[in-house]
Amino acid sequence: MTKKVIVLGEAREGVLRNVSFEAIAAAKKISGGGEVVAILLGDSVQALGNEMIHYGADRVVTVEHPHLKTYTSDGYSQAFMAVVENEKPDAVVFGHTALGKDLSPKVASKLQSGLISDVTDIEGEGEGAVFIRPIFSGKAFEKVKIKEGIVFVTIRPNNIEPLAHDESRSGDVSSVSVDITNLRTIIKEVVRKSTEGVDLSEAKVIVAGGRGVKSEDGFEPLKELADLLGGAVGASRGACDADYCDYSLQIGQTGKVVTPDLYIAAGISGAIQHLAGMSNSKIIVAINKDPEANIFKVADYGIVGDLFEVIPMLTEEFKKMKSN
Repeated sequence: MTKKVIVLGEAREGVLRNVSFEAIAAAKKISGGGEVVAILLGDSVQALGNEMIHYGADRVVTVEHPHLKTYTSDGYSQAFMAVVENEKPDAVVFGHTALGKDLSPKVASKLQSGLISDVTDIEGEGEGAVFIRPIFSGKAFEKVKIKEGIVFVTIRPNNIEPLAHDESRSGDVSSVSVDITNLRTIIKEVVRKSTEGVDLSEAKVIVAGGRGVKSEDGFEPLKELADLLGGAVGASRGACDADYCDYSLQIGQTGKVVTPDLYIAAGISGAIQHLAGMSNSKIIVAINKDPEANIFKVADYGIVGDLFEVIPMLTEEFKKMKSN
């Protein structure tokens, strides 16, 4: 039996986030050959609809309203539920992002549905879909199968491969008018503390620093390497607590959970809380002066040395590789 699956697309400053396309790929598996409908919410998102079609959505429904310019759980839930009530889906897919983690429980409650959060893989498809998610801070994984009711999942960024971009695909992009009222939260101003460039939660390469960077200036070599590799800079909680960087860069159990293709940990000892946020990275390179540091237990490659000597050497070697 095929399913109709709704996907919530996420846009930031007029650009769709990569997790939106990953969510479409997940929805394709869940649908078992059924229809995948993407939803875009914002004040100006109509033009982004075709991009969702090119990545595999069959139809796109947009809701535009001034109250959707910036995210609020009240505004987005009203708009999303208006579309859901009209579409009556069998399944819903969100990205496991800051927005998704906030909105999904509220919507699941309204739908009287269960919620499988932080899914990293899907085995099978359609009725036979089995959802895999980490538990106990990534020390184990559980497999979950929905027996009845709406299938509602959030997927972790950088884990499910998007479908190939195909500009020859076509589909209907329609708009729905929703009256958004009684907002309990009004956003007056958005102040971004995160660094410009690659989104940390979606970065394919992350160069992270810990207390070993010693100061705010100590992050400069890491930023240079990250920029060279087209990646992002992250940090341990220890570095954030020491005011070496902003908490928006924190990776770990109480920060962001990331799964890049390459994770370079510089001057990070490897506390269990930090490992919970990055241990599922595809390749981990650890740089630390202490050969007994816990970070080496999860690293694929370990370099025992001073990060202020090793990072510049790596940067120079990568520059040579790129120039060739």
